[in-house]
Amino acid sequence: MSLIDLLLNLVLGAALGTVGGLFGIGGGLIAIPVLGVLFGLDQQLAQGTALVMVVPNVMLAIWRYNQRNRIDLRHALLLGITSLVCAWLASLYAVELDSRTMRWAFIGFLLALAAYNLVRMMMAQAPSSSELRHPWGWFGVLGGVSGAMGGLFGVGGAVVATPVLTSVFGTTQVVAQGLSLSLALPSTGVTLLTYALHEHVNWWMGVPLAVGGLLSISWGVRLAHSLPERLLRSLFCVFLLICALMLGLEASGL
Repeated sequence: MSLIDLLLNLVLGAALGTVGGLFGIGGGLIAIPVLGVLFGLDQQLAQGTALVMVVPNVMLAIWRYNQRNRIDLRHALLLGITSLVCAWLASLYAVELDSRTMRWAFIGFLLALAAYNLVRMMMAQAPSSSELRHPWGWFGVLGGVSGAMGGLFGVGGAVVATPVLTSVFGTTQVVAQGLSLSLALPSTGVTLLTYALHEHVNWWMGVPLAVGGLLSISWGVRLAHSLPERLLRSLFCVFLLICALMLGLEASGL
């Protein structure tokens, strides 16, 4: 890799980290379409390379988060263990799939995620509480489903778990983000390992992306706190739809 390529990947990582911090998703969901469309990586290679950036971002985020808002260890362990197992099984399945099939499945995932967030915006939200609406044992199911989505699509489970924790279990946004990080760390770690063992990771590209993301993710977080929540959700939905459109055009050869 030339020095110019290295610098470009650092800059790209910084941009992805900023946007990831803005939307609170670590950057992986954003990096995958960019790597697939702009760099021509097949779907599994794009997902594996994006995970190189996601894993250290999640580690840094959970460490900083726990310093300010202690995470309930029982809840975190249940979410983490079930997500780890399901992410591992799903990632073993994902690396064997046809790349074109995986790309269309990822497009469907983006569209479903955008639709879910749009529905949440239009529905009246019940007030959050310190008491869970459902027994915390159900976190095992949430961890399994979120981990499976993370293992299959390489995006961690936080993007799935956070809205479920707030809308279904009635947690505050702060609690949901902390628990989602606890879920995402083991699932992204085991998924990266599986993709790496099957040679679906471009380390020369992934490491500079990770460094750039670590340097910039805090900027996105600060920007997120300065914007209205409804505006952030709207921007996130628009971004998901744009990513799905770009990947769809690329997959169709248009």
